[in-house]
Amino acid sequence: MPLSDAPPTSVGMIRWNPFAPRTPFVAIVRLQGTITSTGRGLSDRALAQSVEKAFSRGKPAAVALEINSPGGSPVQSSLIAARLRRLSEDKGIPVFAFVEDVAASGGYWLACAADEIFVDATSIVGSIGVITAGFGLQDLIAHYGIERRVHTSGTSKSMLDPFRAEKPEDVARLETWLTDIHGTFIDHVKSRRGARLSDAADLFTGEIWVGQKAADVGLVDGIGHLVPVMKARFGDKVRFRRYGVKKPFLSRFGLSLSSGAVAAADAHLAERADFARFGIR
Repeated sequence: MPLSDAPPTSVGMIRWNPFAPRTPFVAIVRLQGTITSTGRGLSDRALAQSVEKAFSRGKPAAVALEINSPGGSPVQSSLIAARLRRLSEDKGIPVFAFVEDVAASGGYWLACAADEIFVDATSIVGSIGVITAGFGLQDLIAHYGIERRVHTSGTSKSMLDPFRAEKPEDVARLETWLTDIHGTFIDHVKSRRGARLSDAADLFTGEIWVGQKAADVGLVDGIGHLVPVMKARFGDKVRFRRYGVKKPFLSRFGLSLSSGAVAAADAHLAERADFARFGIR
């Protein structure tokens, strides 16, 4: 049909133009909770699918991370951050982190996977350090006349046994491990933040900073919230798509198996304890 004979466009009808510029969108991934390899917390395995989708569905202008985590497993923190960096570099998509209540320890490790980090004026950031804790129960079992029997085929298999007195050589070995992990954490922060970091002497001591003070020492790039910052970068018409870990089927209806309910309750209490370290309720 000649173009001159084509029927007129109906009122209100919009012709699809494949060459028209598309409205940009930002993929949002929420990172909420303690970082752990078990339970309900954050782990690389639990997040893998949603993170992959965030970078792969369509062509997002950016991926935004909503972070609210007091930290946890250094291994899982490293794995999650490495996945985020790999996808960002492979697909050429920038990553922005937006901290809510806290991004401390492993939570800050995740934030450093972003190209830029923004916080609320009251957000808690930092705690660049490594910690381990336990109990010494040898006097307790001795009080009740309990004898601890341990048999090993290696001299290091029973190190740091909570039912025996600490040995100096075991403590020295543990401190070496903590120092090694701390060094890896520091290297990650320096590689990601670079010249933005100040020369503050307490930057890597486990100290924490709030809001603008975190920006002053270069741990974050400024005060800002997700929607207004993304609109300022990509225009007022920018759209948002959320990706996250799906809840188990029964929990969507407020139901759970009894054993699962107990495990979930334990995990919830542990997570609250982790947040409480930073005064968060």
